[in-house]
Amino acid sequence: MNASHSPNTPKARVARLLSALKEGDVPLLTSLLHPDYIQHNPGIPSGRDAFLGLIPVLKQHGTHADTVRLFADGDYVIAHNQWRNAAPFGAEEMVAFDILRVDDEGRIAEHWDAMMPQRPANAAGRTLVDGPTEVTDRDATEANRARVRALFEVLTGGTPDEKVAAFSEYFAPDFRQHNPHAGDGISGFFEAVQSGSLDFSFEKQHRVFAEGNFVLSVSEGVHRGKPAVFYDLLRLERGRIVEHWDVIQDMPTEAVNDNTMFGFA
Repeated sequence: MNASHSPNTPKARVARLLSALKEGDVPLLTSLLHPDYIQHNPGIPSGRDAFLGLIPVLKQHGTHADTVRLFADGDYVIAHNQWRNAAPFGAEEMVAFDILRVDDEGRIAEHWDAMMPQRPANAAGRTLVDGPTEVTDRDATEANRARVRALFEVLTGGTPDEKVAAFSEYFAPDFRQHNPHAGDGISGFFEAVQSGSLDFSFEKQHRVFAEGNFVLSVSEGVHRGKPAVFYDLLRLERGRIVEHWDVIQDMPTEAVNDNTMFGFA
């Protein structure tokens, strides 16, 4: 059996959790979650019981997630989810990145996420979730991770000229763009910045997750004048970024847990 399909891998455990959540299978969810499950979503208390307390609300609305992409980095599993009938989360359709940590006993012990409403297709006809889903080039995982870390070192601390130059160094000229406010390629990105359609700055990168051709950067900064968390998913080919998806969420001023939206080990 391929290790990635073993029922005991972190990826398989998270896939079971997502399926159980969609089905509202409380006994299975209970067995998969650690009792002291640590929650980083600022609107939900920590603990397994608080998570299970959401199930009746989700059932009432028919809220469920369709997982578009799923990849793993050690004990961490990243799910790119499209939530439907998602009024409890703020809109009828939401797009999220969920990061789940699986402990040594195979229980899901910690969760981070960011969500934003689904948007119409951008100028290139792309949505927040469409595009390739297959994990490839696993032998390039660490090289791709290093490339994305190096890019964000410039984006968080470089001069304006260095940031502009970084796009030519790290991105393919015609990279595919899924942000709803920009078109494809480096030219499409800078046109959106100059028009004000994109208004953001990165201040700190907290973690980079990678498996093969997919790399997820989790960072914080400012979006349209407000503190925000940025989840940027990048697909690489031969060391160049050829595709970009993102979710941007304003950071709330109040939270029902003390774990912050970051706090990665």
